[in-house]
Amino acid sequence: MAIQRLTTVEDYKGFLDRFDTFLLDCDGVLWHGSHVLEGILETVSFLRSHGKRLVFVTNNSTLSRANYVKKFERLGIMAEEKDIFSSSFATAVYLKNILQFPEDKRVYVVGESGITDELGAVGINCVSSADDNGVLMTHADMGTVEQDPTIGAVVCGFDINLNYRKLAKAFTYLNNKEQNAHFILTNDDSTFPAPNGVFPGTGSLAQPLIHSLKRTPLIMGKPNKPMLDCFFSNYHTDPTRTCMVGDRLDTDIAFGANGNLETLLVLTGVTTEEEAFAPSQPIKPTFMIQSFGDLVKAKDA
Repeated sequence: MAIQRLTTVEDYKGFLDRFDTFLLDCDGVLWHGSHVLEGILETVSFLRSHGKRLVFVTNNSTLSRANYVKKFERLGIMAEEKDIFSSSFATAVYLKNILQFPEDKRVYVVGESGITDELGAVGINCVSSADDNGVLMTHADMGTVEQDPTIGAVVCGFDINLNYRKLAKAFTYLNNKEQNAHFILTNDDSTFPAPNGVFPGTGSLAQPLIHSLKRTPLIMGKPNKPMLDCFFSNYHTDPTRTCMVGDRLDTDIAFGANGNLETLLVLTGVTTEEEAFAPSQPIKPTFMIQSFGDLVKAKDA
């Protein structure tokens, strides 16, 4: 199916009439770093005033939903925790409701506070690797890393303070075949958005564990099925009236396609128009628009 370009006010109005719910990626769609993209505040207000439901779906695991609410407020976008669906929250839901994680076990978290906050919110005990931030490891220290029989899972997310000690602990807990701890990534994004471009993301940072353990982790974030399962178990939306909006083909648009949702690609982030239309590109959005902020132009149609 050919990608439908949205370029006129009539296009925008016809598009909006098709949907009641929009799942919105954040970085590259709503903002870049701490800069809200042009027209976004007006578009969000316009859509809500017309009864559209907005759910912000992000693979970024560094913030809890409560802290995302604060970030949204700082940027001038009103949001409640129920409006935010992050990979850290999905991980907590998956461990609690789907894996029914044992109460006598703990989760070792290689990542930032967003993961530990969400796990704690659903009553899962966890061990944060933050205590090892900035701690160098020598050859003599290797003998201090030991098994912990209370660890039933290792969750890896983006960790700007990743170091060898954290990797050694995670490897040790996951390499015990008798313990059989779950190995979970909040997402496997190869890159992480930065103010001046991109840096290595969670998927890249987890490669030392994946390669050394020769284990395939369960991956929560977009575009993977566990994230979809958690989403539809928490949000009862009509898939035929729901659109996934994103700036990346391999995560956002694939996520929508995997859930049989129509998709809108914006050109304010990672994917270019040339990449989307490339004949060799297997992932195609239903619609394409220059910026999500352009939709406010439908207000006067």
